[in-house]
Amino acid sequence: MSVLVLLLASCSNLKDATYFNNIPDSQFKSNLENLEPVLKENDLLSIAVSSLNPEATQIFNPVNSSEMDRNNSNQAPQYLIDQDGYIRFPFLGRIMAAGKTKPQLREEITEELEKRELLVEPIVNIRYLNFRISVMGEVGNPSVLTIPSEKVSILEALSLAGDLTIYAQRDNVLLIREDKDIKKLTRIDLTSNEIFTSPNYFLKPNDIIYVEPNKSKVASTSRLTSWLPVILSALSLGVIVITAN
Repeated sequence: MSVLVLLLASCSNLKDATYFNNIPDSQFKSNLENLEPVLKENDLLSIAVSSLNPEATQIFNPVNSSEMDRNNSNQAPQYLIDQDGYIRFPFLGRIMAAGKTKPQLREEITEELEKRELLVEPIVNIRYLNFRISVMGEVGNPSVLTIPSEKVSILEALSLAGDLTIYAQRDNVLLIREDKDIKKLTRIDLTSNEIFTSPNYFLKPNDIIYVEPNKSKVASTSRLTSWLPVILSALSLGVIVITAN
């Protein structure tokens, strides 16, 4: 079987098995427009609040405020955006979160805390807790990836999933992205330098990457399927002969 795999791999075109074919030394400006995702229903957030008054801040956090760094949300309470787009925040009540970015929501909470004189110079830090990317198909380790940094490129996601296999179609990777009630399907060519300037270079929460098998994989599977009954029959006959003897 190993010999068969080597033979099939050697028959493949080298260009079909490599990234960024014939790209010279270059520079590309990252496309960071709209990189900050818009919050939506069922997003899970951690919101940490700190201020100059640790005792007053303690109300908004589950741990002692004096033990929490002003920019640390590791122990911050969690908030799930409900189906109506709201979160319930202490003292502020229901706050519309869906349709806003994290900076917009952070600014609104900060302004409300100051306006109601609940805290002096509050600092609000918001993080995604369910920034996930799904990678499927011809990769070393198909999986759902949790991205703590909240920023990941398609190349990084594929690397985290074990990279593409030798049987992957590198010029026809499918990106599935949900935007409100619409699912957008985009084909991406990883053999072209256009990926570096593509708006899809950086992924968004809940993106799905599907890597299709190439013709070599389909052909090898078809050949194996056609020969499988013959192999099984031969093995069965061998067992019968051995048993008879």
